[in-house]
Amino acid sequence: MSNHSLDEFRRCWQEELAQAQAVRKRRRPEAAERRPRRPEVGPARGEQASGYLALAQGLLEGAGRPPAARVTRTERQDAASRSRSPPAREGAGGGEQLVDQLIRDLNEMDDVPFFDIQLPYELAINIFQYLDRQDLGRCAQVSKTWKVIAEDEVLWYRLCQQEGHLPESSISDYSCWKLIFRECRAREHMLRTNWKNRKGAVSELEHIPDAVLCDVHSHDGVVIAGYTSGDVRVWDTRTWDYIAPFLDSEYDEDEDEPGMQPYVSFVRINSSLAVAAYEDGVLNIWDLRTGKYPIHRFEHDARIQALALSREGATVATASAFDVVMLHPNEKGCLQIAAEFEVQKLVDYLEIVPDTGRYPVAVATAGDLVYLLKADDSARTLHYVYGQPVTCLDVSANQAAFGVKSLGWVYEGNKILVYSLEAERCLSKLGNALGDFTCVNLRDSPPSLMVSGNMDRRVRIHDLRTDKIALSLSAHQLGVSAVQMDDWKIVSGGEEGLVSVWDYRMNQKLWEVHSRHPVRHIAFSSHSLITANVPYEKVVRNSDLDGFATHRRHRGLIHAYEFAVDQLAFQSALPVCRSSCDTMAGHNYDLALAFPYDGI
Repeated sequence: MSNHSLDEFRRCWQEELAQAQAVRKRRRPEAAERRPRRPEVGPARGEQASGYLALAQGLLEGAGRPPAARVTRTERQDAASRSRSPPAREGAGGGEQLVDQLIRDLNEMDDVPFFDIQLPYELAINIFQYLDRQDLGRCAQVSKTWKVIAEDEVLWYRLCQQEGHLPESSISDYSCWKLIFRECRAREHMLRTNWKNRKGAVSELEHIPDAVLCDVHSHDGVVIAGYTSGDVRVWDTRTWDYIAPFLDSEYDEDEDEPGMQPYVSFVRINSSLAVAAYEDGVLNIWDLRTGKYPIHRFEHDARIQALALSREGATVATASAFDVVMLHPNEKGCLQIAAEFEVQKLVDYLEIVPDTGRYPVAVATAGDLVYLLKADDSARTLHYVYGQPVTCLDVSANQAAFGVKSLGWVYEGNKILVYSLEAERCLSKLGNALGDFTCVNLRDSPPSLMVSGNMDRRVRIHDLRTDKIALSLSAHQLGVSAVQMDDWKIVSGGEEGLVSVWDYRMNQKLWEVHSRHPVRHIAFSSHSLITANVPYEKVVRNSDLDGFATHRRHRGLIHAYEFAVDQLAFQSALPVCRSSCDTMAGHNYDLALAFPYDGI
């Protein structure tokens, strides 16, 4: 580089330093007298800095440094320390001194970000979408430009979808998704606090006075129950409307006397269908959108041993004797037999695999056999070990988990086997318990985790990545009968009638409630909990069912817990405050007469 270029760079740099010092002295004379200040750059600071960087690059080339080398803060400090040494000789070292002076001045302006590259807005959004909420908040404090990008509606809408807030909404439903995200986070924190402190409303679903509870199932807050009288009732706990309608079974009153219909063996429900199986092999299917009369009636020759209903869709599977029948709607929407399978033993457990497309798929267990049933194929044996019966079953979209009881001379301990439904091979062998595994929940568990219950009184969390037990809790004295978990809590039910809520991250029991009969059904969401205590005996020994204590001892209980109390306080009154003076429930509970103005 020529001496003329060095002189020009030195003159421009000294003029700007002098101008900046003059401006600083005019604005803050007192601060300028106490200590030296770093130079301030005017409105065109970014453009001037870019020009200086170009000049510095030219100087670096003239001084023999590589132009693409990035100057770090350590190099700046070393250059500043070298600048305090006596001046070097003129000539080739003059450019080196000017570069050191430039680095020293840039070091003084280290807090000022330089953006030499201007990105398109769409490209910046694509970069910012990989940041979480905390990183977006920090980026919004960098500059005005970054604040606009970090608060874009697309980014906060994606965050809401990723964390499960308002999954069915579109980006045009709200104008400020950042505020919606904040409100959802606050509501989630409130619900978690209410869960931990057992703060909420609990209601006992109305029973049938002259019947005993046989089976209970629920889906998304809608509860279905079947009784020994043959009655089937449905409650919608989402609207706090607990006056449940009856689903008519259409039994011929001329053949069967009133009140002498067969018991209800199984009930299942999803978002559109309700299904009930009776002791005489009759299967009734109701469409919840059309009315209380069944849309399909199917009769088996023998008692139905297992019943399954898909969570989404309209696929129904039943097992009677040695036959498994799968019902699926045709092109017109009418239910028809999609496939029939013959198995070697009586079916104990039956589940429908979700999200299988056009052809339904089910998994059935019969003694020590596990079958994979595809509607477009014949029955295939997924697992078989002679003398090791299956004790529980659950399925997800691509896996099946079932408990196996070890018997015989070679005792290996009771285990849970996890199979891949696509490869049809065993992926994991979990646990080595002395007791039988009575329940397993794979579908509702977080990814790579699974929860199970055992007769040895323990609830276990299994890590599917390491095939090890992540946590073991001593929960119920007579064994675990139902269990479910999410990302921070476990709800378990026992044979002694105890329902326990655990924070498994802290390995701590939060609270528990007790009823007389074993817990046969547990289902919870972020804001609600449904529990059902179903008695062993289906025959009432005492005919005096008008007394509350006698009927409570035999009939079974269904409880609905709601933890979003702050929201419900503005919607409607509690169910206990809506009783009527002329109802049998009010007579049995002695609540309607105690509050004569509830119906007003």
